[in-house]
Amino acid sequence: MEIRPAAPGDWPGIWPIIHDVVTEQQTFPYDPAMTEEEARRSWLRPAPARTVVAADGDRVLGTANMYANRPGPGSHVASGSLMVGAPARGRGVGRALATDMITWAREAGFAAIQFNAVVDTNESAIRLYESLGFTTLGVAPGAFRHPVHGDVGLRIMWLDLRPA
Repeated sequence: MEIRPAAPGDWPGIWPIIHDVVTEQQTFPYDPAMTEEEARRSWLRPAPARTVVAADGDRVLGTANMYANRPGPGSHVASGSLMVGAPARGRGVGRALATDMITWAREAGFAAIQFNAVVDTNESAIRLYESLGFTTLGVAPGAFRHPVHGDVGLRIMWLDLRPA
């Protein structure tokens, strides 16, 4: 598996992952009616942001995007999103994407990474992020309408990148 910048030819492999994750309505607070064009505009962000794929040859296993969390006075904090295709889950793809994001954020000089909306029932993502040093700053109770569990919390997760 290789983590590399997404190329235009990767979109046909990225879109099914985004579509499946979004329409599952389990882990991302995105509109399940999102069109392919809306997804492309939102996921493939212009520089200085970055979009990558986890690829096995020509096959896209997962994808991530990363960018400044906010403009202006908030631009020193990075954010991003990671999605892994169902067939590749549990195989280290998410860890590789998250580790790549951390490396990118450090090299780009960000002070921290903030995930704004980690669904409280997404236990595998929470375990992964915590194993990489993220902490939960707080939970917005009931902020995500889960199709199975009802209204559940959205976590704000934080990784400080400043030297100790």
